[in-house]
Amino acid sequence: MCAASRAPQRSNRTDSRNRTTRDRGRAALLVAGAAAAALTLAACTSGGTSGGGGDTNFVTGSNGIATAKQGDRDSAPELSGKTVDGTQLDIGDYQGKVVVVNVWGSWCPPCRAEAKNFQKVYQDVKDQGVEFVGINTRDTSTGPAKAFEKDYGISYPSLYDPTGKLMLRFKKGTLNPQLIPSTLVIDRDGKVAARALQPLSEEKLRSMVEPVVAEK
Repeated sequence: MCAASRAPQRSNRTDSRNRTTRDRGRAALLVAGAAAAALTLAACTSGGTSGGGGDTNFVTGSNGIATAKQGDRDSAPELSGKTVDGTQLDIGDYQGKVVVVNVWGSWCPPCRAEAKNFQKVYQDVKDQGVEFVGINTRDTSTGPAKAFEKDYGISYPSLYDPTGKLMLRFKKGTLNPQLIPSTLVIDRDGKVAARALQPLSEEKLRSMVEPVVAEK
C-alpha cells in the first residue's frame, strides 16, 4: 500500500482519538457542573429534615433533630486546621468533652438568625465540659467571617473551611452535615450524637446539647 493511501487511515484514527478526548472532556465538565449545582442547592437553607432508615443508626424527630443512641453512633472524622483568627485547632483535642459543631457562613441569613442563640447557650454550658466550634465555609476570605463574629459577639473559635473540605470528611449515610447551617453534637467519646439541618432556636439547641451532657 502506498503512503498516500495510508495517510487517510492515520487521519481517521487521529480524528477518532480527538473525538474521544473531547467527549471525555465534556463528560467531566457535566459531572463537575452537577456537583457544583448540588452544592449550591444545599447552601443556606431555612430548614430541613433527613430521616433514618434502612441500615442507618439514627432517627429524626418531629422537630427535625436526628439522634443516635449510645453504642450506635459513628465517630466524627478528623476536624482540624486554621481558625478564622489564624490559630491552629484540632477538635480531637477536646475528646472527653461534649463538642457542638456549627457549620455557617457570613453570607447566610439563617446563620445570622441563629448566631445569638449559639453564643447564649455556649456561655451557659461552657463550664459543664462543653466546647463550641464553628466551621466557617464558602467565605472567600476571613474578613467577612471575622466581622460576623464581632457583630454577633461570638467568642468560641471557628475553623476556616472556604471550600467545604471538612464537611466532605463525614461518611454518607451517617449524621453528616449536609446543609448550611448544620449543627452536630459530638459526645465525650468523639462520636456524633445529634444533628440538625436547620437554623436553631435557643430552645432547640439546648434540647440537642443537654441530653448528651447528661450521659454517663
